[in-house]
Amino acid sequence: MRSAREGAAELRRALIAEGGTIAEVLREAPWAVFDLDEPGPAQVAARGPRAAGREADYELLLEMILEGSRLHYGEPLVVCPLDSDLALLLGDQLYALGLTRLAAIGDLDATIELADVISIVAQAHAAADVELADAVWEAGAVAVGWGAGAEYARAKALARAQDPSAARALRGAARPPSL
Repeated sequence: MRSAREGAAELRRALIAEGGTIAEVLREAPWAVFDLDEPGPAQVAARGPRAAGREADYELLLEMILEGSRLHYGEPLVVCPLDSDLALLLGDQLYALGLTRLAAIGDLDATIELADVISIVAQAHAAADVELADAVWEAGAVAVGWGAGAEYARAKALARAQDPSAARALRGAARPPSL
């Protein structure tokens, strides 16, 4: 399986090709600053059977959406604007770029799951619960790649209700059948 380092490099290449403001504020070497040796959510999702034959497409669109989330709430890997307002706008742009690519694929189920991920991550960050936000990404990646099951649906409901057991439940739902 590819590493998050490879995903970040591919995202950087895609954003250079995209051009515009986003291409002007890219880090030179995102892999030099962060520990990216393991697969991230984008690589996990791309490995699932629902992404079969479109692995690179799924990986890149998930990298875009994940980087958009990082621009809103955390430490972005690839995009590095100096202005916080610009970071929010570029985060929105990356959400839109990723979701547009997903719409082109026509995967309505993954679109629903990623909309849930985006909204629950926002809720988690509003509550200053970084652990929950990370668990949402882990479980959401599995739902995109393998499909969402009842355990995941229950875990999302716990997260929406701000139940303290939500992060644990999401991590339990984040086990793909095979990797």
